[in-house]
Formats: sequence, structure tokens, C-alpha cells
Amino acid sequence: MLEVISGWAGWNEVGVAGAWLVTLCLLVIGFVGCFLPVIPGPMLILMAAVFHWFVFREASGVEWWTFAVLIGLLAASQIFDIVSGAAGSRWFGGTKWGAAGALIGAIVGMFFMPLGLILGPALGAYAFEIAFAKQGTRRAAVSGFGSAVGTLTSLVVKVIIGVTMIAWFLVDVFFIG
Repeated sequence: MLEVISGWAGWNEVGVAGAWLVTLCLLVIGFVGCFLPVIPGPMLILMAAVFHWFVFREASGVEWWTFAVLIGLLAASQIFDIVSGAAGSRWFGGTKWGAAGALIGAIVGMFFMPLGLILGPALGAYAFEIAFAKQGTRRAAVSGFGSAVGTLTSLVVKVIIGVTMIAWFLVDVFFIG
């Protein structure tokens, strides 16, 4: 029975279609993950490119420099995610302690997804402004709010990076490679 199935002439087309289905599913879930903090969107987009290359190899149309660009965009997305809360805190007039609190809050907040990703930097900035910078509750709250704005700005940047990654991959596969 296995010989009959593996000897079927149309098997190659089914395998190609299945591989493309997996690649497209990873791209779509990766794009959705750019909006939802629980799903690692840019990482899944990179995994789609890696999977596509492993299945099709030279016929994939994916060049080595595409992986370099996708890894660079992934790193930029991750760094921006972590630093954005601290930058928002400073932008809204927070002290270096508020920025440090936002950074630590972002790291701790990763363990309390999904709300921890937004509340962690805000609460960290607020707590550090009060405890270490000796700011009043109003200035600490503004710093915490700035941290939340920075974190939400990071969401917009992550979506832009995700779209760029998908576009880069598709252009490389269909037009360049």
C-alpha cells in the first residue's frame, strides 16, 4: 500500500502544496502575533522563511541575505519591545529611575502575559519614580503613563516590522530568488 501511495505521480504536487500551506499559515499566525503579545509574531515569520528554505532548498527562492535581513528585523523588534517603555517614560518627563523601572517592569511583565507586557513597564516606572527618585504620585503617574504609551507604540512598530518581514520574504521568493 505504501508503495502505491509513494509511487503516485501527483504526490510531488501534494507535497509542494502542503509545504506552501504550512509556510502561509506560519506567515499569517506571525502577522497576527504582531498584534497579540502572547504570540511571537516576528519569530514565526522568520520560522516561515526557514521552513520554506528547508523544504524547497535552492528552489525556494530564499537567498542567504534574506535571512540576514529577517534576523536583523527580528532583533530590532525585540530590542524595541524591551526599550520602548523606558523611552516612553523618559519622553514624558520621567527620571532615569523611572526608565530603569520601566525596563525592569518590562522584563518582569513578560512572565505575566498579556497584561504584564503593558502594565509591567507602567507599574515599574511608577514604583521606581516614587521609591528611588522620590517623586510625587502625580509625576510618577505621568512617567508610568509615558511608559505605557511607549509600550503601545512598540506594538505599532512591531506590526510595521512584521509587514516588512512578510513583504521582504514574498518579494524574495517570487521576484528576486
